[in-house]
Amino acid sequence: MSSQTFKRGSWTLRQQWFSNVRGDLIAGIVVALALIPEAIAFSIIAGVDPKVGLYASFTMAVTIAFAGGRSGMISAATGAMALLMIDLVADHGLEYLFAATILTGVLQIIFGALKLARYMMFIPRTVMLGFVNALAILIFMAQLPHFVGLGMTTYVIVAAGLAILYGLPYITRAVPPGLVAIVLLTVVVVFFDIPVRTVGDMGELPDGMPFFHLPAVPLNWETLQIIFPVALALALVGLLESLLTASILDDLTDTPSRKNTESRGQGIANIVTGCFGGMAGCAMIGQSIINIKSDGRGRLSTLAAGIYLLFFILVLGEWVSLIPMPALVAVMIMVSISTFDWTSIPMLTKLPRSDAFVLIVTVATVVLTHDLAKGVFAGVLLSAVFFARKMVRQIHVRAEDSADGRHRTYHVSGALFFVAVDHFLAGFDYQAGVPKVTLDFSHASLWDSSAIGAVDKVVGKLRRSGADVDVIPPEYEGRELLEKLAAYDKPGRDGAGH
Repeated sequence: MSSQTFKRGSWTLRQQWFSNVRGDLIAGIVVALALIPEAIAFSIIAGVDPKVGLYASFTMAVTIAFAGGRSGMISAATGAMALLMIDLVADHGLEYLFAATILTGVLQIIFGALKLARYMMFIPRTVMLGFVNALAILIFMAQLPHFVGLGMTTYVIVAAGLAILYGLPYITRAVPPGLVAIVLLTVVVVFFDIPVRTVGDMGELPDGMPFFHLPAVPLNWETLQIIFPVALALALVGLLESLLTASILDDLTDTPSRKNTESRGQGIANIVTGCFGGMAGCAMIGQSIINIKSDGRGRLSTLAAGIYLLFFILVLGEWVSLIPMPALVAVMIMVSISTFDWTSIPMLTKLPRSDAFVLIVTVATVVLTHDLAKGVFAGVLLSAVFFARKMVRQIHVRAEDSADGRHRTYHVSGALFFVAVDHFLAGFDYQAGVPKVTLDFSHASLWDSSAIGAVDKVVGKLRRSGADVDVIPPEYEGRELLEKLAAYDKPGRDGAGH
């Protein structure tokens, strides 16, 4: 190893781990406190004991701090993943969930090795924007059961929490307002014995360390048939949510992330989690934004969040259970407000109608299904359809006749593919009676076999009308495809030239 490489590696180590020690350690406290009720709630959704979600959040955070591709991003048990586990846990039990979690990790490592993260480029900006806004709405909706209809006292504490969160930065930025809000409101609630729901009401906190445990399931084909569909869904949703979260943090911090490394890191973290009694997890945009807003920037903040989480539930569990839920609700409402892109609302009137429709459909699908993957899929599918429609209008056929009227040249420009075939075919006059026709594709692109089939169809129709047909192939895209697939150019066809 050269000295220059060693210096570069040392600089990267310092930058990612020790460039913001104080901020990372303090931010880790806020994130850990916010993770506790979330992990318990997601455990309840999945139908498992609260310790399964809490152990998962600990092991995911600690492992991804070392293995992930993005500094400052928080991975833990998530609601999107929990929704996919319900039937597996109900039908086959907890051990099969652990096995599915390990298989999820294996699949994500494979995805990382195949560099599937590069396909993130196919997710349009409007879909990304819809994803972010939908997630902000889901974060807010998830807080409603914790304060709506629970009395004026709860509303007052939530309002006080929001006042601290938004007001404290005007006074000082020395400490994260989220931490101040949680500690101060907890002290007030305990001192005045105010009757509100607390973290302890969400579920019993574990009293022991997670331990290594291989899933007690038969290692046979039947087991694989049971867990593979769930593991595949978990791997895809987890990877999608993690990569989108990484992209959002890239923009927030103006720093890059290594997407394929993140995919492998998520896989490693899920394998570790499944071996230590946890449920599958992925990156969490809400907690990641809390981390960034609390001045957490490095990998140390992610590691600290995981270690603090375990310390809080094992050592300070009695005190943590006293934290009022309205205080944490206030923090999460602040996260949802800051996550939502408010400029997107007036932007709707300025965007092309197709883009605005994609954004609205993405948000609506995610909110209605509570499934981020379905929303992104719907948005990408719609974007592809609208893109194809636009490309259809780019194919042009222009006829040019010779001076004597005996030779017609059709100049074709644009991209010809399966969607544009009908539009392309309609551009020719097959009954013109011109003895010589040239199809000039030098300024066109032929993208697929449907395009070649359309060329064959035009040549065939013109020949049947009595024309001698020549074809000038594209200069670049599609020339080789035309030479390989065009039926008119193969020996044995009627003897027109090409």
